[in-house]
Amino acid sequence: MPEEGVALRSKNEFMTSEEVIQIASAFVSLGIKKIRLTGGEPLIKKDFNNILHQLSRLGVEISITTNGILLHKHFDSLLEAGVTKVNISLDTLKRQKFNLITRRDYFDLVFKNIQNSLLIFDEVKLNVVLIKGKNDNELIDFIDFTKKNKVNIRFIEYMPFDGNNWRKELTVTQSEINDILQLNYGNKIEKLLDDNHSTSRNFKIEKYLGTFGFINTITNPFCDSCNRIRLTADGKLKNCLFSSNEMNLLDPLRMGKDIIPLIFKNINEKFKNHGGINSFEKDSHIYNKNRTMIAIGG
Repeated sequence: MPEEGVALRSKNEFMTSEEVIQIASAFVSLGIKKIRLTGGEPLIKKDFNNILHQLSRLGVEISITTNGILLHKHFDSLLEAGVTKVNISLDTLKRQKFNLITRRDYFDLVFKNIQNSLLIFDEVKLNVVLIKGKNDNELIDFIDFTKKNKVNIRFIEYMPFDGNNWRKELTVTQSEINDILQLNYGNKIEKLLDDNHSTSRNFKIEKYLGTFGFINTITNPFCDSCNRIRLTADGKLKNCLFSSNEMNLLDPLRMGKDIIPLIFKNINEKFKNHGGINSFEKDSHIYNKNRTMIAIGG
């Protein structure tokens, strides 16, 4: 979150709860089998529980990615809707650093909600964006958290978006990570079998309860197996997280038009990799046209 916050927009620019369900239903009719509510922060939406329960009636898997602050208020609703998997964003295990990164003093609450989630849900993942010089020195602390906790830590490569001042030297490479892992765990590292469309390469330490994985979107992309598509909170379709080209579904929906041909058109226009970015060092003019990560939502 930028220090200056984000500019507020008119409520009319965003999907109503009914429009969320309408568009989601269109995707389910086309074969979508999983819907993830993500952000920004999905739990701040006033009608969240209503949306959640209507989506649960579509017969698909529902999951959520959250910053964990409001999670305790929705445990019952999530369970009633059949949610068994949650992703929680946590970039540090240190309270002071958490306050600096998030600009909010919620570390104790978030950590308590993580601990309770481990008791409640079948699968809990912690999303950690690794940034050199900021939290890369906590890599081993996070992995050691899996020793007694059945959790999956997902280390996400720092990615370039408009306004986040991305530089290649801030990226923690897989080679650097491998050296740290080898130094600390040696032959106790076990490679796990990844799902066909997994975004992460997953591992565990021998006799540890939990697992950990690496999402190397830039240095080791998974574009060839990607089966994800994102609908933003304001009704735009993004066929790639890095794509600055968006298909407006909300306006045609409000005009009573069939949005399914637009969905096909957007998917057919998907670039081979990274939304058309061939070099993150040279093609900043492309990703700087994209939204900031906090404004993508969906």
